[in-house]
Amino acid sequence: MSMLVRSRAELFRFVAFFAILATTSLTASAQTASPTPTPPNTPAASHPSPTPTPERQFFKNILNDQRAIWTSPLHLQGDDAKWLVPLGLATGGLFATDRQTADAIADKETLQKVSHVISVFGSGYTTGGIAAAFYLLGRKKNNARARETGLLGAEALIDGGIVAAALKTSTQRPRPRAGEDRGKFFHGGLAFPSGHAIAAWSLATIVAMEYRDSHLIQVSAYGLATAVSISRYTGHNHFLSDALVGSAIGYGIGKYVYCRRHDPPPGSLSQEPPRSSSKLWPLIVPRYQRAARNYGVTMVWSF
Repeated sequence: MSMLVRSRAELFRFVAFFAILATTSLTASAQTASPTPTPPNTPAASHPSPTPTPERQFFKNILNDQRAIWTSPLHLQGDDAKWLVPLGLATGGLFATDRQTADAIADKETLQKVSHVISVFGSGYTTGGIAAAFYLLGRKKNNARARETGLLGAEALIDGGIVAAALKTSTQRPRPRAGEDRGKFFHGGLAFPSGHAIAAWSLATIVAMEYRDSHLIQVSAYGLATAVSISRYTGHNHFLSDALVGSAIGYGIGKYVYCRRHDPPPGSLSQEPPRSSSKLWPLIVPRYQRAARNYGVTMVWSF
């Protein structure tokens, strides 16, 4: 079995880097916004300042996202091990077998041609076009959900693109077609992680969470993202580990952006109320409508 790195120094750099990558990609999804509840009858200020529109906050939100993404390893908790350990073990196992699995499909030209067609759905042109279509349709039809889907989708795609560029430049992993250096790190390549997988999963997660009331849309979004990730391997453009880590990053970024930026429609709760453990004491659930500047709480009893 060929070594993935050629020295202890490179091995240390890689292990440390991967630990940051894994925690960054998935802990971001757990950092949700927590609105501060205030009594519903609190008098408004005499001259309240207008709430900035999501479009005006777009680039500021991206800067805030990047700060949260890259500092997320500092906020690890014990519960994070339940996803960090399996992801690390699975990725480590794929690293050890990447060259063998890539070589197994190196001569399957028909499979590679079909995979190339599927992978188009994860390209920047396609994912960006889908996000733009949601946004423009939402604006034209006055559909708040479609408009937000497009806006948050674009935000997640840009976040993912920045992360992908930084990681590809840092790891420098050659692609499966690179010859003897394929699969190694710090050898001048741009394979790790898969940018198509990041883009497909970040947008798919936004769409699936926005339309969580439709199982068909959820299955279609996640199914297409899965197909794109697999096609990057079967198309002989990426290793399996590139696709797996890219998918995890995309899902984490998409979930973080949705949980952080989602504006619940008027009359809805900001989150699903958990079940009460007592019939005597109510659950106090924050309720807010950002656009209407209406904040309060809802008390829920379980009988």
